[in-house]
Amino acid sequence: MSTGPAMNPGPAMSHRAAYVAFDRFPSSKGSAVHIAQMADELFTRYGGGLLGVIGGGDLPRYQREGGREIVRFEEPIPNLIDRAEAFSAWVGAHLAPHRKTLEICHVRDPWGALPAVTLGGRRQVVYEVNGLPSIEMAHTWPLASPGALAKIRELEVFCLERSAAVVVPSAVIAGTVAALGVPERKIHLVPNGATPVPRPERPEGAPERYLIYVGALQPWQGVDVLLRAFARLADLPDLQLVICSSVPERRAKPLRRLAERLGVDGRIDWRFALPHGDVAAWLAHAEVSVAPLTGCARNLDQGCAPLKVIESMAAGTPVAGSDLPVIRELMADGEHGRLVPADRPAELARAVRILLEYPERARAMGDAARRRIEDGLTWEHSRARLAAVYGSI
Repeated sequence: MSTGPAMNPGPAMSHRAAYVAFDRFPSSKGSAVHIAQMADELFTRYGGGLLGVIGGGDLPRYQREGGREIVRFEEPIPNLIDRAEAFSAWVGAHLAPHRKTLEICHVRDPWGALPAVTLGGRRQVVYEVNGLPSIEMAHTWPLASPGALAKIRELEVFCLERSAAVVVPSAVIAGTVAALGVPERKIHLVPNGATPVPRPERPEGAPERYLIYVGALQPWQGVDVLLRAFARLADLPDLQLVICSSVPERRAKPLRRLAERLGVDGRIDWRFALPHGDVAAWLAHAEVSVAPLTGCARNLDQGCAPLKVIESMAAGTPVAGSDLPVIRELMADGEHGRLVPADRPAELARAVRILLEYPERARAMGDAARRRIEDGLTWEHSRARLAAVYGSI
């Protein structure tokens, strides 16, 4: 989907399908990659549709691309709950004109799900659960009261009960959703994917030898654990750490201060908000990709098939990651890389060191990881599973 200049709405369109996400789109975050693939499958099947997402910056408020319309919510509301409620009302207003024609509405969160399940008409709702705000917000919004989180949980359950199908990216979150009372027959596993490509050219300015981390910088990502592990590799002065952050530079200030205190700041190459197409080359030429997810409830109860692991494997790069159930769904210790207990910098450093000391074995793991993706974790596989869900309802 392109992001060219805003277009005039033109004649009103009636849609059979809609995809709604409380996420900025497009962006350098993994969620945007997922949205692009899933929405494309939906709109290809239904000959177009309405995409309602978060905007801002230089993104146009409205776009039309053939039979597809993109509308973006741009209200600058500081409070997260207030913004979510305003988004929910905005979604309802955009869905209402399609009440008679809409056959399917695919949502990613309770804020978009609520207007979809209460719209009326004959449309079916597919609720894609990549995360549950009742769990997530305890980490992203520490001041949230137990009462507020309980109300959000009630909203989630309300929307899940009224959805025709629930799509999840991992067995971990499938279990969490089932524990909320959703019948297993309604839960469909559609994992994240990647598209293996021929080995790209080495990125300009890439270090000769480097480890790589790709993703956001929230505390549950464990980048602080990675920095502490990297400090234990100080006897490898030619080794650098490349951090391809999906968020702006200002959000890295606490981690950059930690790197200074650890004495590793001079050996870190920070890359911020790289276009997603550029990340594959950085992954392909790294010696090891690191996925140091922490052992918190956010990762244990709502694990969501981390793209950093899948895309590293697709690039043929061995992974050193946390030994969490959601990562074990994707890779095997000793076969596609090394898994270590979460939140253990010393263990992580040791796993990386072993991969570096046995390069032939590490390359074999990378090759096996790539085959694992090709055999069942491509976006083509994921979209086929999603198409089957649409067909089933």
